[in-house]
Amino acid sequence: MKRLLDIRLPIGVVLGFVLLVLTLNLIPEQHAVRQRIPHTYGISDPQFLETMEAVYGGEVRRGHGVETLVNGDEIFPAMLGAIREARSSVNFETYIYWSGEIALRFANTLADKAREGVPVRVLVDWVGSIPFDQRLIDIMQQAGVSFHRFRPLHWYTLDRVNNRTHRKLLIVDGSVGFTGGVGIGDEWLGDARNADEWRDTHYRVTGPAVSAMQAAFADNWLEATGEVLQGSKFYPAQDEGGSLGAQVVISWQPEGSVSMHQMMLMALAAAERHIRIGMAYFVPDDVALAQLLAARARGVEIDIIVPSENTDVPIVRKSSRYFWGDLLRSGVRIHEFQPTMYHPKLVIVDDAWVTMGSANLDERSLRLNDEANLNIYGEEFAAEQIAIFQDDLKRSRQISLQEWQSRPLSEKFTDWIASWMRAQL
Repeated sequence: MKRLLDIRLPIGVVLGFVLLVLTLNLIPEQHAVRQRIPHTYGISDPQFLETMEAVYGGEVRRGHGVETLVNGDEIFPAMLGAIREARSSVNFETYIYWSGEIALRFANTLADKAREGVPVRVLVDWVGSIPFDQRLIDIMQQAGVSFHRFRPLHWYTLDRVNNRTHRKLLIVDGSVGFTGGVGIGDEWLGDARNADEWRDTHYRVTGPAVSAMQAAFADNWLEATGEVLQGSKFYPAQDEGGSLGAQVVISWQPEGSVSMHQMMLMALAAAERHIRIGMAYFVPDDVALAQLLAARARGVEIDIIVPSENTDVPIVRKSSRYFWGDLLRSGVRIHEFQPTMYHPKLVIVDDAWVTMGSANLDERSLRLNDEANLNIYGEEFAAEQIAIFQDDLKRSRQISLQEWQSRPLSEKFTDWIASWMRAQL
């Protein structure tokens, strides 16, 4: 009997510890914004700009150039070309770095640059890079690349294992930045012509916001390595790359989770004519749903593009669908992109304001992950994004309320089950 008790005690301790870890990771902090934000001014009203500047700490600077890169055929050559042209530093942070053809090309290009004597830092999320060939890491590290994983699994990190970096940032010489939805994987190769070529958008940025993108990288790099990035090598005086106004918004866990959530809600609250949302993972919380319904109630048109059955995470699609009823009844138009996985993260409000970057409109991005988005103020840029959005609409299928209501009972049940996982999706 004594031996049995001796065995049970450690088992009980272990189970208790496991339960504690699960509790710490699976019950996220409550959002600071718990009710929808009222509509008091429009996107083009100076009050919106002034509020966004005050809330997110600084002037929305003009002087930005932003080049839109659509799909892997445009995205990867631009990123690799910028790395090859680097003279003083390459800082690269990504959630997904998988093995394959494009992963090898990036590893070799980063290694070549390090051999030239340019400091190269690569930070990949531990979870997002699990399917990563050690040979690729060896190629980089043997050439002198400083390669690290963000929050690898240790006993002292168990309470934050569910908080990942989802940021997608490449900063070259402190003066050219890239951000958007793309990961380093063969799924993104091509031009979204079939199910093997994912649809995504990335952006090449010049101007003052690049320093804020660098600071976002430096924030996670400091946690991962203890190295502080400072000086003009990383934060040079920025030449004006164009005329666009831009602002970087970052979120981090646990203290900064409010930032991205609040920014999204403020923009939706300011909409007066049209909201366009293109999201790889669209599982909004109750407050965001209420914000969209309030926009419809005041006559705002809303179009949302999401993945179809060609999705990499079917449970997200199922959870999303569970919440479509009130949106469809209110007149929100929901479209499923047909040819392949749809992976952008885009919100356009009133033909004048755009946010893009790493954040999805879901609980994981708005509660759990470290994210970085770029807000752009400018009708010309918005018009370009709307044109791309309209092209995607042509390859999407609109879901009617009747179709949603007519789902088989088995699908309705599994959608309901998936909805209980919303806080983790």
